[in-house]
Amino acid sequence: MPLLEVKDLWVHYGRAEAVKGISMEIPEGSIVALIGSNGAGKTTTLRTISGLKRPTSGEVWYQGKRIDSLPPHEIVRRGIAHVPEGRQLFYSLSVKQNLEMGGFLQGKNEFKKNLDLMLEHFPNLKARIKNQASDLSGGEQQMVAVARALMSNPKILLMDEPSVGLSPILVAEIAKIITQINQLGVTIVLVEQNARMALRLAQTAYVLEVGNITLKGDAKAIAKDDYIIKAYLGG
Repeated sequence: MPLLEVKDLWVHYGRAEAVKGISMEIPEGSIVALIGSNGAGKTTTLRTISGLKRPTSGEVWYQGKRIDSLPPHEIVRRGIAHVPEGRQLFYSLSVKQNLEMGGFLQGKNEFKKNLDLMLEHFPNLKARIKNQASDLSGGEQQMVAVARALMSNPKILLMDEPSVGLSPILVAEIAKIITQINQLGVTIVLVEQNARMALRLAQTAYVLEVGNITLKGDAKAIAKDDYIIKAYLGG
């Protein structure tokens, strides 16, 4: 049984069909990439899994239980965390306060343990812990967004465009962080415009085009597909 399963998911914004009957299986411990152009339905898919958007029809199952009717905080409580597109930090708050927001479901001892672990994983943030999030660089802000999500001890991390707007050096750093998080046992669903990076990191990939899955399978095999090379890898 997959850890997370999406079954025949349809999602609308008004009359517009954003996601058109897609199905996916996310194995435990894996990195699964969702690639596609803008407007393909990638972000909507993540928002629906995390409860921020209600599906028109279809189902989302996690650990053998249906979750698509649950509110977002209950989905977080069950073990799914979301790193949203554009980071969406509380910019007037400090780094520590942002991390506290991510750990709001944890007890005091668990919060302290998680905070220490985050500062170990993201040493750049330790020196910036009292700084406002607005004072950080784009790369540091992305690290705060990832650390905030990890404060809830998720089993699945949904990551939406974590490399967008970053320099090549920071993109490489984000890729390293994604690998390290996965090695800790966290399953990752990765939405990325940087298809080359996503396919390199993932074991499985789904290609979304105008709300439909047009290709799925082994990520390394998809990276060698002629159409994918021309459409997404600059070939």
